[in-house]
Amino acid sequence: MVLNYIWIAFFVIAFVIALVKLIFMGDFEVFPEMMGSTFESSKAAFKISLGLTGVLSLWLGIMKVGEKGGMVNALARLLSPVFCKLFPDIPKGHPVTGSIFMNIAANMLGLDNAATPLGLKAMEQLQQLNTKKDTATNPMIMFLVLNTSGLTLIPVSIMVYRAQLGAAQPTDIFIPILLATFFSTMAGIIITSLYQRINLLNKVMLLTVGGMSLVVAGIIWGFGQLDKDQMNIVSTTVANILLMTIIVGFIMAGVRKKINVYDAFIEGAKEGFQTAVRIIPYLVAILVGIGVFRASGAMDMIIDGIKWTVGVLGGNTDFVGALPTALMKPLSGSGARGMMVDAMTTYGADSFVGRLSSVFQGSTDTTFYILAVYFGSVGIRYTRHAVACGLLADLAGVIAAIAICYMFF
Repeated sequence: MVLNYIWIAFFVIAFVIALVKLIFMGDFEVFPEMMGSTFESSKAAFKISLGLTGVLSLWLGIMKVGEKGGMVNALARLLSPVFCKLFPDIPKGHPVTGSIFMNIAANMLGLDNAATPLGLKAMEQLQQLNTKKDTATNPMIMFLVLNTSGLTLIPVSIMVYRAQLGAAQPTDIFIPILLATFFSTMAGIIITSLYQRINLLNKVMLLTVGGMSLVVAGIIWGFGQLDKDQMNIVSTTVANILLMTIIVGFIMAGVRKKINVYDAFIEGAKEGFQTAVRIIPYLVAILVGIGVFRASGAMDMIIDGIKWTVGVLGGNTDFVGALPTALMKPLSGSGARGMMVDAMTTYGADSFVGRLSSVFQGSTDTTFYILAVYFGSVGIRYTRHAVACGLLADLAGVIAAIAICYMFF
């Protein structure tokens, strides 16, 4: 229901603002721009779905091989102690545990092309456990929040953009992004756990969070010893080696189980096309709403309002120039990327705004896009507290990013 009201608000607010601009400011371009954005956004939604088809088919095929080869079940058993605490409604040792882990691992490594198909597979398995097929379950919401909080260990693409735009040290945002996204994810888990009354103060979860903190610290230390070129090479190489290891490992597990690996792959790949078609209406809906909201100038008004308020309260307004990236990120990944590039081009890649916009881009993920695609793939209409938890995790990431950037830069 929350998503329903937000979607309506996009259009109503945009229409009112455009009407004011036309009547009182004589802006005859605003309505053509808004209508133009509806067509462009619709085409973009279809292109995204079309682009996902091949990748979905590949990874759902690989997942089917892994499932029949027993690898997904093995992962599920390994992670059962942690996931039983975080997802108490999932039966112990259920294959969806392995799918969730693989999706989260792909996200952490910045492997978007692999993460989305793996996430959709996990949602399909979670839907099989769902007794009310049109309503999001607690495990679905926790899984979505883990995705939207955007825990990324190696933000290669952001560092590449910074290098292209002339940053003296493109990797200087690596540690701030890692810290901001870690806080965002922790906040998402805590907020969702409070909604779902999950007790996190137990030995398993405390050890897991402590272990994750040590891993993050180790990555910070290790990458701190490398220069920008070495960092890009190492991170890209490690990510791709891990991907190929998963593919070959799943295939060999299928061979060991004596299944027909090729037929299993084809069986899973067929699901990729069906899933890609199923998400088109949901993507069109959310991207058109966002496009109209942007084209009306509503986003700019929000930014200007925040800057004025902070100034009146006597606060430092240096961060406001980077806010378009933060506000756009929950709505559109490509839109936020454009805002980040624009901020670095306008203010300079090594300016406070340029660096902060890069950290915003890496600290959270595209909440509404993920909700539309993941819930749309299984026909969920009632999202319950998913939107609230996702946006609160985003807010925590934004606040953490601002605080960390003031500390570092």
